[in-house]
Amino acid sequence: MKVNLLVQFLALLEEMRGRAETTSEFQRLLEFYGFDYYAVVRVPLPVDTPDALLLAGRWPKGWPETYVRKRYMQVDPTVRYLGHAREGFRWRDTLDVYRASPDRKRMERMMVDARQNGLEDGYIFPVHGRRGLLGSLSLGGRPVDLESIEMSLFDGIARRLYWKLIHEIDPEMAARSSAVVDVDLTRREMEALMLLGAGMTSPEIGRELGISSHTVDWYMNGIQEKLGARNRHHAIAIAFRLGLVS
Repeated sequence: MKVNLLVQFLALLEEMRGRAETTSEFQRLLEFYGFDYYAVVRVPLPVDTPDALLLAGRWPKGWPETYVRKRYMQVDPTVRYLGHAREGFRWRDTLDVYRASPDRKRMERMMVDARQNGLEDGYIFPVHGRRGLLGSLSLGGRPVDLESIEMSLFDGIARRLYWKLIHEIDPEMAARSSAVVDVDLTRREMEALMLLGAGMTSPEIGRELGISSHTVDWYMNGIQEKLGARNRHHAIAIAFRLGLVS
C-alpha cells in the first residue's frame, strides 16, 4: 500500500542527512504517488516573490516567473485559503469558497493558467507553530486522489519536512520560530501583524484577510496593547525583536 510508504518516510525522515538527501528521498516518494511538482515554502506574504519563500521544490519551467509577472499571489485562492486552514486541502476546492469575491475572475484565470502550465490540480498542507502559520507544503501536477488517511499522513510529513529544512537552511530563523514568547496573540492578530510587517496598510490588510479596515484597526489596537507598543511602528519593532515576525 502507498500508505506504508508515507509511514516509512516519516519514520526515516530524521535519519536523513542534509537537504540534498532529504529532498531526493521526498521526490522519490512523490513519484510513487504521481505528483509532478512540489514546494516547501515559508509563510507567503504579498510582498514576497516565490523564490524568496522557497525552501525546496520543483515547479514547471517558467511558471514562477508567470506567477510573479501577473501578480497572482495577490489573488491566488489557495494562498488566501491557506491563511484560514488548519489541515491540508485540495486546490480545486478553494474556488467555491470565494464565489462572491471581487477577484473571482482573476482567480479563475490564474487556475486556468496554472493548468496550462501543467499544474492541473494539487494539495496544500499548512505548517503551524506557536505564532500561527509558518509555511506549507504544496503538491501538484496531474490530478491525484488522496484518501483521508493519506491526507493526515501528508499533514505530518509537511510539518516534519518544513522543520528539518528550515533548520538546515536557516538555523537562526528556526530558533526564532520555535522560541517561546510570552505574548498571547490570536491567529488573526498574528496574520495582521505579519502583513503589517510586510508594509501593508489597513485597507490592504483588510482586502488580504477578507475583513474591513475598521476590523483591522481593532486588531492593531489589541496587538499594540499586548506588546506594550506606542504605535504601529513600535509594535513592528517589538515584534521583530521578539521574533514574532522575521
